[in-house]
Parts: sequence; structure tokens; C-alpha cells
Amino acid sequence: MHPYFDLIPKYFPELSDKQLAQFEQLWDFYHDWNAKINVISRKDIDELYLRHVLHSLAIAKVFKIHENSEVLDVGTGGGFPGIPLSIYFEKVNFTLIDSIGKKVKVVNEVIKALKIHNAEGIQARAENVDKSYDLVVSRAVTNLPTFVSWVSKKIKKGNSSGVNNGIIYIKGGDLEEEMSQVPWSAEVYEIPIFFKEDFFETKKIVHLMRP
Repeated sequence: MHPYFDLIPKYFPELSDKQLAQFEQLWDFYHDWNAKINVISRKDIDELYLRHVLHSLAIAKVFKIHENSEVLDVGTGGGFPGIPLSIYFEKVNFTLIDSIGKKVKVVNEVIKALKIHNAEGIQARAENVDKSYDLVVSRAVTNLPTFVSWVSKKIKKGNSSGVNNGIIYIKGGDLEEEMSQVPWSAEVYEIPIFFKEDFFETKKIVHLMRP
């Protein structure tokens, strides 16, 4: 068994055998690709399930996203949080973008190998995306005011996704100052409420709701 893989069924007992098999396959694909293209920090790769997969899935502990919703993952890097979320939310459509082409290549190879039919990777910057989405997700690619400026015009009004449309942002540390500079309603969820491992001690999910 790969390190920390057992946390996936522990925290998400509702996963099907197919989904668990897809999560298990992530180990080999990311280790193989990381040897060629460094998409995950070398020190993190052996803690893939803790630091990347489970961290991404924290969103699924808080939000139940309706099927056919459109979700944009900005600055996805090697595919996080988009790939774990697309495995979990099988009927939600995910677009994963990153400005670095070699990272998007890995994302699309993983999507293809795992037969994930509800996700695609695109090389793009958020500012240049010409479509609008129900939700934008990301893991700490920049400070919140800057991030909002990139994506605010890409978010549809309403709550068609079952969640108030807006941004779902995973970040650690003290976010009060950043949030005070964003004139959107916000909810903050402490990840240690759901996951007890020390890694999550200061990690949070911020939900910024589009006005």
C-alpha cells in the first residue's frame, strides 16, 4: 500500500471501487511523470496522497457540487485540486488551466490514462479564458485580491452549482488581511475539522461568493 493511501477510503467511505482504483493509479502515473518533468516537489512526491490528493479533496468535505456544473481550476500545476475533484465529482465538468505547457501535458496524460471523461487540461492564463464558470477552484497560486482580479469576470452569477457561485480557494496561514481587501462575502472552513493529520493544522478553505 502506498503511503497515506488508506486515508482516502477512511475519509471518503462513499467512494466506489472504480474511484478508489483511479486514486490508487495516481501513484504510479505521478511518480513516472515526475521523474521526467518535475510537476510535484521532489520532497512531496512520496506524500502524494496526504499533501496533494487529500488536500484537494478537502473541498469535497465542504461542498456538494451539482452534476453538470462547470468548474475552472486555475494554476492547476500537476492537476491539483482538479484531478482528485474530477474523480470524486464524476458528473461535474472540470477545466484545468496552467500557463506552463509541460504541466498541462502531464495533466492530460493522467486524465487520458485514468479515463477521466469530465476533465481537460488547457495551457492558458486565467485572464485569457473566454468562457464563464459556476465555480473557480485553486490552491494558493497567489494572494486573494490578485486572484479575484484574475477570475472575477469568469464566474457566472447565481448558485446553479448548488453552491453560491464564486471562488473556492485552499490556502494556509492567517488570511484576514487578504480577505479584508476583497469586497465579496466569504466563508472560511478549517480543514483540521475534517482531517486530523498534522499537515493540515493551518490549512483552510475560503469560499468567496460572487456578488
